[in-house]
Amino acid sequence: MDLDTARQELEEFIPHVRNISDSSVKKMAGRDLARFKEFKKQGIAVKFGRFTQKENNQIQKNVEEFLSLTGIDSAEKLLFTSRYPEDKDTIHRLKIEHHFCEKISEGIPRPWRLIYYRARKIFDPNNYKGRYTKEEKEKLKKYQALHGNDWKKISELMSRSNLSVAMKFSEIKSAINYGPWTKEETQRLMNAVKEVMRRKLKAENTSSLSSVEQSSTDLWIDREKLYQQLPWTEIETKVGSRYWRQCKQKWNSVLTSKMTKGQQLYRGTNALQAKINLIKRLYEIKAEDASEVNWDELSNTIGDVPRAYVQAKFYRLKVTSVPLWQIKTFSEIIEYLYEKKLPELEEQL
Repeated sequence: MDLDTARQELEEFIPHVRNISDSSVKKMAGRDLARFKEFKKQGIAVKFGRFTQKENNQIQKNVEEFLSLTGIDSAEKLLFTSRYPEDKDTIHRLKIEHHFCEKISEGIPRPWRLIYYRARKIFDPNNYKGRYTKEEKEKLKKYQALHGNDWKKISELMSRSNLSVAMKFSEIKSAINYGPWTKEETQRLMNAVKEVMRRKLKAENTSSLSSVEQSSTDLWIDREKLYQQLPWTEIETKVGSRYWRQCKQKWNSVLTSKMTKGQQLYRGTNALQAKINLIKRLYEIKAEDASEVNWDELSNTIGDVPRAYVQAKFYRLKVTSVPLWQIKTFSEIIEYLYEKKLPELEEQL
């Protein structure tokens, strides 16, 4: 299949395929297109975004079955083959012989590359190692001084994931201030976000930049783009007095306040009605996982607010109302709220 045809056929399943590189399109045509067409016959749409628990379980099942099939003795060897140079050739041969790409993605309506990355995150033994000790923090500072921001190299030396060492170093090096944000800090944060967003807009569409620069308001870009992933370590550097996680939390707080225009949606009877509407709607959609919820659509249930606002209110509702919510599934939490909390709220209203 030629490149133009591949792009055209993939566009039905991946609307943004025109922005994907030629080499990636070729790989997707080989690994994904037939799968996508088969899912379409079954009435299943291709998915993006956060993986559900059901999908995580399917990935684990696929990996375990592939290990049994090939005799490879660990998921780490299968997914992080470069860590085992003496077994590298054998593992690559087994992957080809037993159709690794097809097997790892069975039953999951997502691009193969995303499934593979998710599998690596699930099975990487370096991912979930808890808090950094004082000794580890000192090692991290030493390795960064020696290797700069080569996080791949440092992650190997630390036996931690790339993201973990990068984020921890960002936190360590910052002159952390845990007090209330000053007006000057908040302004630096807003200026930093605007700067990186202008750069992203310019890269995506040069015509968008002029409209941004002409705007005289703070809300100079659509809601979805404001909530997308931002380069928080870069923003942290520009703010200077807070580390990246504080910057992210403050930005979401500032943005939510601006988007709601100061509406007190969760006060008095409005608060009760909003909670009732939220629980009812969540129950109706019968989602098995939070990632299956269209939070933008759901936000209309309680008012014209950003999805992060709704998600925060749902989080508060489950934490304050659902006993042992940490060990319950998403659907069990919704069921409890519907059966136990909803009657109580309706009576109060």
